[in-house]
Amino acid sequence: MRKFAVLTGGGDCPGLNAVIRAMVKTAEKYNVKILGIRDGFHGAVLDDYLPLGYKEVSGILPRGGTILGASNRDNPFAFIDYEKDATVSVDRSDDVLAHLRAHGVEALLVIGGDGSMHITMELAHKGLNVIGVPKTIDNDLMATDQTFGFQTAVNTVQEALDRLHTTAESHHRILILEVMGRYAGWIALYAGIAGGADVILIPEIPYQFEKVVKTVELRAKKGKRFSIFVVAEGARPLGGEMVVERQIIGRADPLKLGGIGSKLGKELEAYTKTETRVTVLGHIQRGGSPNAYDRVLATRYGVAAIEAALAKDYGKMVALQCTDIVRVPISQAVNQLKLVKMDDPVLSAARSLGILMGD
Repeated sequence: MRKFAVLTGGGDCPGLNAVIRAMVKTAEKYNVKILGIRDGFHGAVLDDYLPLGYKEVSGILPRGGTILGASNRDNPFAFIDYEKDATVSVDRSDDVLAHLRAHGVEALLVIGGDGSMHITMELAHKGLNVIGVPKTIDNDLMATDQTFGFQTAVNTVQEALDRLHTTAESHHRILILEVMGRYAGWIALYAGIAGGADVILIPEIPYQFEKVVKTVELRAKKGKRFSIFVVAEGARPLGGEMVVERQIIGRADPLKLGGIGSKLGKELEAYTKTETRVTVLGHIQRGGSPNAYDRVLATRYGVAAIEAALAKDYGKMVALQCTDIVRVPISQAVNQLKLVKMDDPVLSAARSLGILMGD
């Protein structure tokens, strides 16, 4: 019997369980056994496996998070034993390969974002058979039109904006909503449009503070005594830097962004003399049940990943291109981040609506 292993790397996001479920159900059809690896690459290094069958995946389609657990700071090429010494990293990638061989695993299926795909590609260079599945609410992976989890995150932000609108209008305030996305502005852009924001600030467009203030003042002159801002965590002023909350040892990207909303809020209140409030959604964007779109997309990815492994088309990531699920070399997904381009039609639509993008 052929045997594949699956892990969920990086941060959690809605739809992970839908992928796992689709993999297991598809594998059963072809008499293939699936082993789950607990807690991402942490379990791969420490040999923490469990068999997955119909019983384990029953009822998990609507569940957020991942039944396998995840970790975004356990790189097997620079593994840190936090219980012993958090300052020392060791290459334990050979342990990952040894454990997979010992379990008779033919291929490793990795569900993850940019950091996880980088690790997966490095393991492929060591001779491991791998298949990637694109996951991140940030939607910043190249070679795929969309990652699962993104649409649900956008829905969560949009719902928050609907609620903030009513209190902003009632109290004549500036309300700032800080959202995730790291170095990409996809969540802020899409949710900002869907939620009727007046100002959307994204990392790709450094904002000019004077224009932001002018927008608030012009709205006030027109009788609009409130303003709604959506600010991506990686947004920064022209000539300024991104706000870093702290650094996390062991992560592929140690910088944890956050705080731009509070910084901008204080400055706006001082200049406009308008009461300003800041809301940071944080991990609320990662949690909860995936919406219908992400359930379907995640399911399609799971089926496609098993089909790629069955065909021994290794070193590939399944990806959405137009309406098709295709296979692309993992290297195409990690050569750079997918950022909002200045000619993106959604960005153009935002400008046509009169939304200030900061420039």
